[in-house]
Amino acid sequence: MELYKLTIHEAKDLLAKKEISASELTKSTIDRIQAVENKINAFITLNFDEALNQAKEVDKAIHEGSELPPLAGIPMALKDNMCTLGIKTTCASKMLENFVPPYDATVAKRLKEQKSILLGKLNMDEFAMGSSTENSAFKKTCNPWDITRVPGGSSGGSAASVIADQAFFSLGSDTGGSIRQPASFCGLVGFKPTYGAVSRYGLIAFASSLDQIGPFTKDVTDCALVLNAITGHDHMDATSANIDYPDYTKALKDDVKGWKIGVPKEYFGEGLDPEVKKAIEKAIATFESLGAEIEEISLPHTEYALSVYYILACAEASSNLARYDGVKYGYRASEYDDLDSLYKNTRTQGFGPEVKRRIMLGNYALSSGYYDAYYLKALKVRTLIKEDFDKAFKKYDIILSPTSPTTAFTFGAKTDPLQMYLSDVYTIPVNIAGLPGMSMPCGFDSRGLPIGMQLIGKAFEEDKLLQAAYTFEQNTDYHIKKPAVNWG
Repeated sequence: MELYKLTIHEAKDLLAKKEISASELTKSTIDRIQAVENKINAFITLNFDEALNQAKEVDKAIHEGSELPPLAGIPMALKDNMCTLGIKTTCASKMLENFVPPYDATVAKRLKEQKSILLGKLNMDEFAMGSSTENSAFKKTCNPWDITRVPGGSSGGSAASVIADQAFFSLGSDTGGSIRQPASFCGLVGFKPTYGAVSRYGLIAFASSLDQIGPFTKDVTDCALVLNAITGHDHMDATSANIDYPDYTKALKDDVKGWKIGVPKEYFGEGLDPEVKKAIEKAIATFESLGAEIEEISLPHTEYALSVYYILACAEASSNLARYDGVKYGYRASEYDDLDSLYKNTRTQGFGPEVKRRIMLGNYALSSGYYDAYYLKALKVRTLIKEDFDKAFKKYDIILSPTSPTTAFTFGAKTDPLQMYLSDVYTIPVNIAGLPGMSMPCGFDSRGLPIGMQLIGKAFEEDKLLQAAYTFEQNTDYHIKKPAVNWG
């Protein structure tokens, strides 16, 4: 049996029955990484020795009859913008190339408490800025379905590692679609929780009012298990919601009878690939056949979402990235004459072109004379976009749409920044409104590339999204299909 091919829940059951050991599971996954990593390039840092030690501890606890958490012994990996004690955290940037955090992010700490096995840190667009993982300072991650194509971004390494069976699950971060779009491109379940449901403590910030951590998994059951582990209040994060969080596995019911599902007409306009549209229409028909009521709805301020996002996200990024100045930590230019030239040379050499572009956009939007015209106006339109969703959720249980206008594109296909930004046109409104959203596979195009369906829910109603996704998954087989190429 190739253990690395198992889902979390399958591996969990075998571990509980003592039919396999955590060491065997971890060794199998490490062997898989060593076999395919030179083609995929999903990892920046590998943590194999420590992973094997962690697995031995889990085996010892199983042997002693100790009661273990649900994710004990399960090999996983983290996007490289989540701080890990004693393990390099680079944000795929020259600026943090040698940064070793002195603490764990809350999500890393919670997964440690679960006794999950950390295999390493995953490639991404630099400081989470991008939609293709082409902006990493170190390498380009390839899409396992077709290595001439991108895996999406910014969490491209997180998505590629799971679909290539290099990890049982991974965590990514989603500022404007950076979990859902790569999940769509790679044929995975990718979940962006409600803003505040998962602690951002220890997540290196891009845009603080939009960033949210979430999981990539092979199926919906696995997604519920990981959400159980990472959601919850954290006093270290002032934006963390102090509410009661449910057991998400209880939402795994095959039933959407009588549900009202809204389909926004604004998400089916110009730019949507005909094959993607056809797959989404087929998915809608599946939900109808299962007893759900489907209605076309309008989210009238959708057309402004992209502009609002790039003003707000870049403004917040310009503020957050001001700390990288060559003085406190991170990269420092070797040649400079005074403090000003230290700042200038460090930031010129340490940041890549996309990061510089967004810092400049953000500084412009916040500068004197432009603040009211751009930043303040964007905040007002953000409220209107949120109100569109609030109005829709008075009548509908969930909203259904495409995740991305296209399937995975080839490297270098979108050199124009605006063209690249349009990759996230359907995912961005969800972050602006702070809502939960997920992507799951719902078909394949004529080239055999996965197509993702996005489900959007009311704030803190992750369980409804999981129930809808689980129902769809139980009645289709898209989630069990894997890349045909034998990477081994």
